[in-house]
Amino acid sequence: MSFSNISILHYLANIIDILVVWFVIYKLIMLIRGTKAVQLLKGIFIIIAVKIISSFLGLQTVEWITDQALTWGFLAIIIIFQPELRRALETLGRGNIFMRIGSRIEKEQHQIVDAIIDSTKYMSKRRIGALISIAKDTGMEDYIETGIPLHARISSQLLINIFIPNTPLHDGAVIIKGNEIASAASYLPLSDSPYLSKELGTRHRAALGISEVTDSLTVVVSEETGGISVTKSGELFRDVSEERLREILEKELVKLPEKKTTFFSKWLGGGKK
Repeated sequence: MSFSNISILHYLANIIDILVVWFVIYKLIMLIRGTKAVQLLKGIFIIIAVKIISSFLGLQTVEWITDQALTWGFLAIIIIFQPELRRALETLGRGNIFMRIGSRIEKEQHQIVDAIIDSTKYMSKRRIGALISIAKDTGMEDYIETGIPLHARISSQLLINIFIPNTPLHDGAVIIKGNEIASAASYLPLSDSPYLSKELGTRHRAALGISEVTDSLTVVVSEETGGISVTKSGELFRDVSEERLREILEKELVKLPEKKTTFFSKWLGGGKK
């Protein structure tokens, strides 16, 4: 092998190395958005900034304190996020990462779509206000914690019952995570968008607000008109028909089965088609 070939391979290895690190960092950022880890990350950046400034100005005591904070901070992170790390290791140990995405999973996903459509159609006809947010890759634990934990199997009957007026759980949002209803009566951040129509109420503003800070998909049923709206990526789609709603939900939530899903294919592509 010539020297030029070795150099090319070396450059390719460096490029792949950078891309892999960049992708891992990107995935981690997407996972912690909307969680308490964001505040922790901001704190770490502040400490690093203080260390750089103190080093530049020659503030030895401040620099020593920041060095200690960074040194012992990693241990503190492990302690603080011990439950999350344990769940991740348990998932790895069970081999769930290597599971195939088969017909059973696809069937469950279609059942979730049907439950959401059936419930929204029922509530739309009777003008029952509803707010259903479906978590995807971005963490929504902070918003789930503001509501009443349910961890219940998704069904149209349960969704309808939650939003019946004058019941304890009807106020706030239902958050769906995975194949279960994680919480009800949860509070979502309100959008400050000046372009949002004044005739739209708190539900629509909350639906748009959560779509601005996470990659979630949110369905709203208007209590005044019975109209169905969908928000995603900071956009609001009003008066969505049943057919259009099904099209959006299936596109966003249903993953087509693959013959085999390995760790690398699932990590690089998220198992999506």
